[in-house]
Amino acid sequence: MASDAAFVEYVCEQMNAAGSIASRKMFGEYVIYCEGKVVALVCDNQLFVKPTSAGRAFAGQVVEAPPYPGAKAHFQIGEKLDDREWISNLIRITGMELPLPKPRNPKRPGSTT
Repeated sequence: MASDAAFVEYVCEQMNAAGSIASRKMFGEYVIYCEGKVVALVCDNQLFVKPTSAGRAFAGQVVEAPPYPGAKAHFQIGEKLDDREWISNLIRITGMELPLPKPRNPKRPGSTT
């Protein structure tokens, strides 16, 4: 089941105190960015935050589950999503620990790859 755009908008609003939040649709689901870093996924209208050591220390005991078959386990966020301060802090802490994405190599003119 694909995620609902309205749910993704709600998720982004809830965590907007973390910094610059953006979402991008991918394969019927969504990727959530904070300050240009992938911090979470929305799959089947559920939020999955990338696990980090600092995020785990902040969140305490959280449910971990893969967002889709074959994926690594992420923090599955349930009712805590409704707590704007908590989710914003988790996203901010997670983003600070994650590296910036590697820049893409520009395509050369005439290249087919």
